[in-house]
Amino acid sequence: MDNVGGVMNNVKLSERLRLVLEQVPPGSRLADIGSDHALLPIAAIETGRAVSAVAGEVNPGPYEAARKGVAEAGLSAKIAVRRGDGLEVLAPGEADCITIAGMGGALIAAILDRGQSLGLLEGVKTLALQPNVGEDILRRWLVKNGWVLTNEQILQEDGKIYEILTVVREDAAAGITNEQVYGDLAVGGALVLSKEMLLEMGPWLLRTPNQAFLDKWQGEITKLEGILKSLSRSELASAEAKRTQISEQIRTITEVLECLPKDKR
Repeated sequence: MDNVGGVMNNVKLSERLRLVLEQVPPGSRLADIGSDHALLPIAAIETGRAVSAVAGEVNPGPYEAARKGVAEAGLSAKIAVRRGDGLEVLAPGEADCITIAGMGGALIAAILDRGQSLGLLEGVKTLALQPNVGEDILRRWLVKNGWVLTNEQILQEDGKIYEILTVVREDAAAGITNEQVYGDLAVGGALVLSKEMLLEMGPWLLRTPNQAFLDKWQGEITKLEGILKSLSRSELASAEAKRTQISEQIRTITEVLECLPKDKR
């Protein structure tokens, strides 16, 4: 049934969107927010990942592109294309899986927060989220609001690094808790990572680091070193405090990377 990543109506999903699609439980009622050309909902219906879908888009150009794409795929009866802001394209209980890809983590958190306040996360069981930046901001929102990461993936595509977070509701009876995910994690047999570091770097990514993960954090170190260099030219007291903070960040990230398993997958 699953032809995830295959050619569907002559449209091939990027690796990034293919991985997002894989997080959608088969038979879902899907809502894809910021759907752009509706590639993800179309693929979800065609592969059986979704039985129905809503493609939400706030901008007129992508909204029209989504309508056209859905019509050309012959899926207008199964995919509703709606123009609106965030989860406001939904009715409460209409979707049980929400995908949001290609936005900043802070924006995704804000969309979820507003949707939650309006009761639009009612009945939603799974979130598949792909923030471009600010992953830690999104993780903090999820923890605060009773959502638990069950999987994280990181990949490099077209020179950019993307993270994909799969999330379900906290369920203590089923043993799905944030306490379990963000409990102290020992790496390298010695270094114990705090909840703060797990939120920053990703609890599941730290358990199974791959090359994209290492590249991301080596890149972060390089960026921080650049900031440190520019701060070294300042004699302000505030610059000294900032230098100390950034030096500590570099030291911590370096220590974590050095302690991770060497046989990276």
